[in-house]
Amino acid sequence: MTAEIVRPDTARSNGSEHDAVDAAAFKALFRRHPAGVAVVTFADSTAGGSRPVGFTATSVISVSASPAVLAFVVASASSSWPGLSRAGTAVVNLLAHSHSDLSTRFATPGIDRFAGVDWEDLPSGEPHLLGAASWARVAIAERHPAGDSFLVVAPVIEVHASSDHDPLVFLDRRYHRLGEHGHP
Repeated sequence: MTAEIVRPDTARSNGSEHDAVDAAAFKALFRRHPAGVAVVTFADSTAGGSRPVGFTATSVISVSASPAVLAFVVASASSSWPGLSRAGTAVVNLLAHSHSDLSTRFATPGIDRFAGVDWEDLPSGEPHLLGAASWARVAIAERHPAGDSFLVVAPVIEVHASSDHDPLVFLDRRYHRLGEHGHP
């Protein structure tokens, strides 16, 4: 097992303690930290109408249970960010282990991510991926710049939770499934 220790005195820095670790070292740190996989979907309403938009997120976190609030991160350079910067609501679709194809599709730039995907608009207007293990409809309350990304804070309006599926897990640039050891 190889470990890399990066200290502020040896890392790239602009004189600020907050810039002490370079991006490669930071990515290496989180490459070994497993994350659940979700696809965030929303309707982008523009002058020409409304179109479904979605992106893969491995940064979804539970912030508060009472009231129910979650958060996720989107890169500011993402093609989804302009629409998300205008959206008032979204759906966070939590993916099951069998959905690695959906995760890959919604992470691929320059394609129609909804083509060939089973989805429908919820009565409230947001696109929802049919077959998602579980999902939450959220109101987008805050968007905070964070480095080259935005942290989106979203109170939960509605949930559909299922325990029938093992989650899709992303670790070291690959998808994984929890084995029996992952269940209580």
